[in-house]
Amino acid sequence: MSERKTTNSMWGGRFAEGPAAVMREINASIPFDKRMWRQDIAGSQAHAAMLGKAGILSAADARTIGEGLDAVAHDYERDGVPDDLALEDIHMLTEARLAEKIGAAAGRLHTARSRNDQVATDFRLWVRDAVDQVGAALGMLQDALIARAEEHADAVMPGFTHLQSAQPVTLGHHLMAYHDMIARDRSRFADNRARMNRCPLGAAALAGTSFPLDREMTAAALGFDGPTSNSLDSVSDRDFALDYLMAATQCALHLSRLAEEFVIWASQPFGFVAMSDQWSTGSSIMPQKRNPDAAELVRGHAGRIMGCMTALAVTMKGLPLAYSKDMQDDKPPVFEAHDLLGISIAAMTGMVETATFRTDRMRALAESGFATATDLADWLVRETGVPFREAHHITGRAVKAAEEAGIGLDALPIDALKQIDDRIDERVYDVLSVDASVASRTSLGGTSPVRVREAIAAARAARAGETK
Repeated sequence: MSERKTTNSMWGGRFAEGPAAVMREINASIPFDKRMWRQDIAGSQAHAAMLGKAGILSAADARTIGEGLDAVAHDYERDGVPDDLALEDIHMLTEARLAEKIGAAAGRLHTARSRNDQVATDFRLWVRDAVDQVGAALGMLQDALIARAEEHADAVMPGFTHLQSAQPVTLGHHLMAYHDMIARDRSRFADNRARMNRCPLGAAALAGTSFPLDREMTAAALGFDGPTSNSLDSVSDRDFALDYLMAATQCALHLSRLAEEFVIWASQPFGFVAMSDQWSTGSSIMPQKRNPDAAELVRGHAGRIMGCMTALAVTMKGLPLAYSKDMQDDKPPVFEAHDLLGISIAAMTGMVETATFRTDRMRALAESGFATATDLADWLVRETGVPFREAHHITGRAVKAAEEAGIGLDALPIDALKQIDDRIDERVYDVLSVDASVASRTSLGGTSPVRVREAIAAARAARAGETK
């Protein structure tokens, strides 16, 4: 008795009924799985039609159930899906609403079906739709990156390693690096879609069913490539959800890296970019501030998405076959990650589209950091035949001389360079400017504007091919 009082005291008036009310609360998934109502209706429609064709249901019952499901869907679309905890989940709620519409025939819908294969099918359908949405959104981000890269194919900026000025690159080349990352993200989601596209419907609770189902029919009706092959695996598999979360995590990491660059570039010490007012906020106390909050939130969302992936992996790691109630918790992390990823992609696309890149500032810093030192070393190897390690040492002395004089490498007089190594001649100035440096990087995948424009053309062609 004292234990019951402790429970009631802990939960307060909300759980006046004691443990039974707590059980109802923990057991119900309708507050979150109602997001799958469209998929649940679609799966039920396909199942009813198949039962009718197979002669398991009469044609009249199959038709009545189909019409009733249409009416339930209309109600959901118009009024939303109620949180009826007594009915536990979207599957039971839909069946109850169907019974209100058509009466006893609604009870025949669940013939040769379990909630186990039903939820596995609904969830696959939902994740498949999510993959399609993410793919389309990432395509728009690719388009934004391509457009801005083409605009700045010739714009020189410092390239960094260790966040130290390394070699000059073009802004177009830098932006296309993120385009290629996003392309790989899209390929991961596409692989996820291909692997998941098998239909669990018909696996029933775990062992299949004795009814003469046509699983190929339901799979085709729902756009799957075919049915799953093992009933135990069918109801217990959540690889597709983990695949989605892993792809989402990798994508979020890429978005976070781009967001971090925007945060750094927007800072006054860098001054590479001015963020649009649409994607910035002010300070409550410092009127001069323009904070890159949208970029910072994209960066923060990556951690939350990674947490969602970890949460589901930990949930699944010790579950025996087939279904366990733990798996009810498979959907919240996927739903949360999808929402966060969607808004992150949209925000990052908007930032790329509207950012003002301060290419004059980028050029000035590229010219001030001895970023063409490697070009001098390469010239010595190419033109005088010295080993690269010796050329590296000679170049280091030239950098020191320029640093002491407070000038760039390309401003060192030829006499000063000859004092360092008399094999250097006037031709070296052809490679010491930042423009000459980037123009010389013509190897495949290099930063030369010629190569950048080739990469942009290839990316545009690939995007155009997707719509054919």
